[in-house]
Amino acid sequence: MEKINARLLNWASILEDNTREQALRTAAMPFVYPHVALMPDAHLGKGATVGSVIPTDGAIIPAAVGVDIGCGMMAVRTQFTAADLAGRDLDVLHQHISRSVPLSAGHANTKVRDTAASRIEELRGLPGADQADAVARHWPLQLGSLGSGNHFIEVSLDETDRVWLFLHSGSRGVGNKLAVRHIRVAQDQCRARFIRLSDRDLAYLVEGEPEFDAYIEALRWAQRFAYLNREEMMDRVVDQVSRFLRSAVEPAEVVNCHHNYTERETHFGREVWLSRKGAISARAGEWGLIPGSMGTASYVVVGRGNVPSMMSSPHGAGRNHSRSAARKLFGRADLDRRMAGIAWGRSDAFLDEHPDAYKPIDQVMADAADLVEVRHTLRQVVNVKGD
Repeated sequence: MEKINARLLNWASILEDNTREQALRTAAMPFVYPHVALMPDAHLGKGATVGSVIPTDGAIIPAAVGVDIGCGMMAVRTQFTAADLAGRDLDVLHQHISRSVPLSAGHANTKVRDTAASRIEELRGLPGADQADAVARHWPLQLGSLGSGNHFIEVSLDETDRVWLFLHSGSRGVGNKLAVRHIRVAQDQCRARFIRLSDRDLAYLVEGEPEFDAYIEALRWAQRFAYLNREEMMDRVVDQVSRFLRSAVEPAEVVNCHHNYTERETHFGREVWLSRKGAISARAGEWGLIPGSMGTASYVVVGRGNVPSMMSSPHGAGRNHSRSAARKLFGRADLDRRMAGIAWGRSDAFLDEHPDAYKPIDQVMADAADLVEVRHTLRQVVNVKGD
């Protein structure tokens, strides 16, 4: 761990200058207490750094959570092993999962599935549902959809060849629209008060005011949507794997965790609003998930309860190149080589998800050695993504 200054601690051995400067601007906000913690996967974000843990007292920065509220991971360990997959055409399983879960930005279900009905009913009864209706009245059709970018569904094998089902997604279009609305409100509030910001996306809302309360309500609703969205997709993946192997999946371990969210937590003797933007909670004994990039390992971990990190850990590999830069740097032939032995979408659309567009996951995990303990190492055999 590197102490950059009294208000910024860093666990990343790979840290670009512009990322460091961005984190310093966030850490300088007067309501940050006691410090910002940069995770090993830290990289440049919008407003606040992706891979940062930001505790605030009396205010909250909506962009410190970002526009994919509640984004996170879910994993299920099954009773199956590699032997159960041997000799089977995994491209067929890829196709079945792709048909069961709507993929890509803007894609949703054509009707509410039976499995989603009770989850939608729960969401309709929560505070914040009226805000969701106002920005995206068709949000029920988004429940159980993946999205694009670095979101994925994978079938993986662990270190003892046990089969895991693994996925990554958040609050979809409705969460995005809620976030954008409240980021704009925060910017308007700061502008009206003649508050000068080093970055307009560090605009904040003040606790005790109605705009703050409205954001917290929307935030909590979107976080629950994201959690249930992952459950809904996992139900469909479990169903497709059960059909493919002609035997019902028996979940042996289940983990579902956010990595873009805010919670009320106590650290260093004070109750704060703790925003993890690209970071997971890693309290002592708490299970978590840290995915690598396409074609690299992912990890099931247990937190060590590291106090200076505010009991947090990285959420993945962290980008090393922007999407546009990755498309110029990497070719399809190399991506095909890196994905050998994996059933995947086989499309140029995924060039910006090339493994080398991300930081080496082995280095990220080495940097996180005092934050988490690795319990399982996963290697994908099926990778489903939206373009």
